[in-house]
Amino acid sequence: MKSIAPKLLVCFFLSVLLFSCAKEDDGIYFNESNEELSSTPIEYSAIETEILDLVNNYRNGINLQSLNSLNVISSVADSHTEYMIEKGKISHDNFDQRAQTLMNKANAKTVAENVAYGYTSAESVVNGWLNSESHRSIIENPNFTHFGISTESNNEGRNYFTNIFIKK
Repeated sequence: MKSIAPKLLVCFFLSVLLFSCAKEDDGIYFNESNEELSSTPIEYSAIETEILDLVNNYRNGINLQSLNSLNVISSVADSHTEYMIEKGKISHDNFDQRAQTLMNKANAKTVAENVAYGYTSAESVVNGWLNSESHRSIIENPNFTHFGISTESNNEGRNYFTNIFIKK
């Protein structure tokens, strides 16, 4: 019969490793006040406004309801766009935190996001998303009711995009 001591020892070390480590600070902070997030004035840039219009025009063209923009969603999207620029790569890092924030602050039931990098126009980024099955499925989801957008440029002038969709 084999000894179970090595197995117990491995279980012990895995337990210590998994449960004793504190989470690292990810550098993303959200306004804590519901009022602050929802009343934060958002000034949409021309490219951001055009992206919102293009997404809604596409949705209307396939007989889907237009989405309403919400400042709170754009504020959360902006935090992620800044994070991606800081990291120098596009990602969905910390999506669960953004989704939870929108569930708490915007009463979201469902949350999804599209991100992109390097496109130089609203039309090109929206076409990029529409040419990707997974991104297009988010834009075409009939359950979404609201969305927000953030576009920022890094020091080299390359654009980063975060487009978040929610169902209220």
